[in-house]
Amino acid sequence: MQDLIEFTSANPWLISGLIASGLAVVFYELREKARDIGSLSTALAVRLINDGSKVIDLRAADSFATGHIVDAQNIPEKDLLENPDKLKKHKKSTLLVCDTGNRSAEAAASLRKEGIENVFSMKGGLAAWQQENLPVVRD
Repeated sequence: MQDLIEFTSANPWLISGLIASGLAVVFYELREKARDIGSLSTALAVRLINDGSKVIDLRAADSFATGHIVDAQNIPEKDLLENPDKLKKHKKSTLLVCDTGNRSAEAAASLRKEGIENVFSMKGGLAAWQQENLPVVRD
């Protein structure tokens, strides 16, 4: 025990770096866990859609035109986050979709902080949807 105390007093920068690294890992893991609360797999997303969920595609209009989920509505992320009241009126759940699932997960987390609990994101985004060979509509 005395050796440990002597080591820490002789190497304060090393110990500080070790503590900071540990805190960074804990913070990152907690943030990822909080972000995954509203993220669904493609199978659960299909189930949600079949139950009448509204699908909102957060991608740019040109990306949306190249392919999107059937009956998806294209609303840019910025517009949705600036006016979340549109989702409060919708009684059923809402599924947010982007290219990889990262932006939609962040948007869903932001909307949940605003008090909208029935909003979800699809893990992997449209890339995961296409990888599962699920239908995509092109304009």
